[in-house]
Amino acid sequence: MSRLTVAQLFDDKKQKLCLTWEAGRDGGGKCLDDDAVAHSTQGIIGHLNFIHPNWIQVLSDTEVNYLNQLDQVSLQRNMQRLAESNLLCIIVTGGAPVPASIRAVADSCHTPLFCSPQSSLEVIWLLRLYLGRALAPFTSKHGVLLDVLGMGVMITGESGVGKSELALELVSRGHGLVADDVVELYRIAPETLEGRCPSMLRDFLEVRGLGMLNIRTIFGETAVRRKKNMKLIVHLQKPSSTDFNSLERLPINDVTENILDVNIRKVIIPVAAGRNLAVLVEAAVRNYVLQLRGIDSAKEFLARHQQEMENGQNE
Repeated sequence: MSRLTVAQLFDDKKQKLCLTWEAGRDGGGKCLDDDAVAHSTQGIIGHLNFIHPNWIQVLSDTEVNYLNQLDQVSLQRNMQRLAESNLLCIIVTGGAPVPASIRAVADSCHTPLFCSPQSSLEVIWLLRLYLGRALAPFTSKHGVLLDVLGMGVMITGESGVGKSELALELVSRGHGLVADDVVELYRIAPETLEGRCPSMLRDFLEVRGLGMLNIRTIFGETAVRRKKNMKLIVHLQKPSSTDFNSLERLPINDVTENILDVNIRKVIIPVAAGRNLAVLVEAAVRNYVLQLRGIDSAKEFLARHQQEMENGQNE
């Protein structure tokens, strides 16, 4: 479960948004998690709204002027609505003065009140991207995630099949390592999975016989990546001799794997003596890039084959 506290949000964006903590200082432990967001109709962040309150309420000069024009009864009624909503924090933007009513709600409800000189649109834009990543649903998978020709590729397979050795060869060929052994996958968009490495394992690759290798130290800064969107899964399979001969030569239907409700293209490569797996992985990536551009080599070959058959029947 992804969880974010108000104090963490403040620390992460204090410098970027020039945030100051004005009231509700005892509410830093308030937190928001992806499960609460998924099962709530509340918006995560937006301008001040009493009808459909957001988790994070943002006030600009417009909202401050609106509050200052309300009569006392209406103001108290709206402040009561605000206090009863699931507020995470309040942010007053654009250097607008903090209304006394908002400060009172923040202190009484133990809700952090921040101020930023940035415009409300800038604050909402930056925090929406930040919150989308911080609260993204995630899962962990066993494998090696690499940046191959600019595409995030996760190599999977049974233990001992040669994933790490293949990753080491790909790194030596100029590609980048993201994570070895444990890959953390975050769904940062409806059709996008971002792969990251646990902090403890970052930069390291375990190779049987060599132990733990620090890829950054051995190959340099350009050999590692902090994160990468995963687009392709390459599964290494160790078939028996009978299985190898029965493998489909011209697969027609694309194979996919569903992770966090996102379908990721999957390529299964049989492992056998003499096969250059690094070249095969690079070829799989290049072929997938062509398919994304509408060029499918297998379908093109089958269409050509069908055309030849039809021409032969007509002669």
